[in-house]
Amino acid sequence: MIDAHMPWWGWLILVAGVLIIAGLAFYAGRLIAQVKFQRRQLDQRRDEALAGRNERLLESIVTIAKAMEQGQCPHSEGALRLVVLLDLRVESNTAKYAERYPALHDMYERIKHMPTHDARKQYPKQEIRKMDREREGYEVELEQQILNDVRQLLKDFA
Repeated sequence: MIDAHMPWWGWLILVAGVLIIAGLAFYAGRLIAQVKFQRRQLDQRRDEALAGRNERLLESIVTIAKAMEQGQCPHSEGALRLVVLLDLRVESNTAKYAERYPALHDMYERIKHMPTHDARKQYPKQEIRKMDREREGYEVELEQQILNDVRQLLKDFA
């Protein structure tokens, strides 16, 4: 309760307190505005980075799909690479690529367990030949469906 008969130094303390609180409120408001500005900048940089990443992924996807369409890349290798690249795209959770390109995903599911690169070297040659024959059989079986998916993918992404 404010007493009208408060001594002058009491009024001085009250005014100083109000000024300090106002100054701190102003400072807090500036800090909050600065944080919001920095957050917007970070969001913008993140969006730009994701867009750049998606663009690089798009270039790789189109290059591999064209190589597959022209017979320069085995269907199994292309399917492995394309499915992984599609899954790395920002919208991969909502795009439902497995439904849009079922043959590519079917091939991927059939061969994803097979070793590649240095891991192949750890298997006996007979086992590697067996896996190669299995993979090549899948390529023959799914060739037309994979080419259809590749053509559709090129339409979607070109």
